[in-house]
Amino acid sequence: MKLFRSVAVALTLVFMACLVLPGQILAAPMTLRYACHHGPTDIHSKLIEAWIAEVEKRTDGKLKIDFYPGQSLVKAPQTYDAVLNGMTDIGFSILQYTRGRFPLMDFINLPLGYFSAPVSTAIINEVLEKFQPEELQDVKVLYLHANPTHSIHTVGTPIHQMSDLKGMKIRAVGPTATMVKALGGTPMALPMPELYQALQKGVVQGAVYDFTAAVDWKLAEISKFTAYSAPTGVSLGFFVVMNKDKWNALDPETQKIIDELDLEWAGRHGQAWEDSEVRGIKFALTQGASIIGIDPKEAASWKEAVKPVIDEYLDNTKAKGVPGKEVLEYVEKRLDEAKTGKFESRYLLK
Repeated sequence: MKLFRSVAVALTLVFMACLVLPGQILAAPMTLRYACHHGPTDIHSKLIEAWIAEVEKRTDGKLKIDFYPGQSLVKAPQTYDAVLNGMTDIGFSILQYTRGRFPLMDFINLPLGYFSAPVSTAIINEVLEKFQPEELQDVKVLYLHANPTHSIHTVGTPIHQMSDLKGMKIRAVGPTATMVKALGGTPMALPMPELYQALQKGVVQGAVYDFTAAVDWKLAEISKFTAYSAPTGVSLGFFVVMNKDKWNALDPETQKIIDELDLEWAGRHGQAWEDSEVRGIKFALTQGASIIGIDPKEAASWKEAVKPVIDEYLDNTKAKGVPGKEVLEYVEKRLDEAKTGKFESRYLLK
């Protein structure tokens, strides 16, 4: 009887092997790790989970992805390096967290009058596609996105003019820090997850961020004043990148599926930022916050004051041999088109 069972098992295995086409290899699904600093309930974490589900569905389960939100696998400032060294296979974080590493892409943080997350998201992806920056060639960029206009939010002192900022410690990173300094404040670099406590304990008296952070990071519970200057509106660039070796290990069909999804998801994140902005403004108002529109004459002075920030970008990119001037001209043209209702892009959510 035992011999009969052994023969039966052997015949079954032979039969199953015959079902495999010549040259075909039965392989276990590839499993990747995806790290993000946003919490698990955040809209962008939810979008990531939807992207993962769609990838797994369209690849028929050949590709599995484990998601690690809320800095549970890697801290936000270390995410890009974590992708490079294989600590995580895919990473979502902020370009600005590593100042000097992405000189060309710093354009998104300049005070150029950004006013719409979908438009900023489209522009940052267009620049990536058009200029192919060397600084991002060591990873596979899945897509980029950018959040709404950043304003200066303060805890106890309303800002009406530049002189009000004198001596105030304001959380700002990258070119935004240079902008704060140009306006008379003292910039301090802090990752977003550390900002709530820093404001609460008086380490900083204010911060530069968009209204989505007012609700998603509960910052409106502490910051009660917002100074909004349209001509100097800045945005913030986010990356979703993949370890290049892991990308190259995927078959062409899987790569094509991901590329198609990425085009759609860039627009989804851009629109999510815009929707969250409205939600954030409502939340801030319920917390007793005041939104102060900077007088147009004063705002013009702000625009003049921050010109050195743009000049620094031009000098820095020229010194590094990257086309900062061309990027700036392209971005300003696209922003003008957006402001006059003539903006179209394949990176806008359809």
